[in-house]
Amino acid sequence: MTNLDFSQLLQEYWPLVLLVAWFGHKWLRARRVVALLPSLRQQGAVLLDVRSAAEFASGNAPGTRNIPLSELAARLGELPRNVPVVVCCASGTRSGMAALLLKKNGFVPVYNAGSWTALNA
Repeated sequence: MTNLDFSQLLQEYWPLVLLVAWFGHKWLRARRVVALLPSLRQQGAVLLDVRSAAEFASGNAPGTRNIPLSELAARLGELPRNVPVVVCCASGTRSGMAALLLKKNGFVPVYNAGSWTALNA
């Protein structure tokens, strides 16, 4: 394949390439958090699941607290600010939004673990 062919393919398929890169980045970041879990647990980290109450009731990781994303802003006072917060949801999207909200409100450090199933590791 010549450079011209590669360039043409990239121009044609750039949305797909971008999507694959985004999912790859999201997956790698979540794996990094999973690797840190033993250390974070030793530090007393809060494991926060931001799925709905019904989703949480259908399955959750041991030791997680459930505060749905839609309620999180109003319930920030329920979370300690002196320990790490590890956020999860179904896929990592809502937990990403929750992590941004927490950081914006002075919670540091905050980690997005992606799917709640990752916390079962």
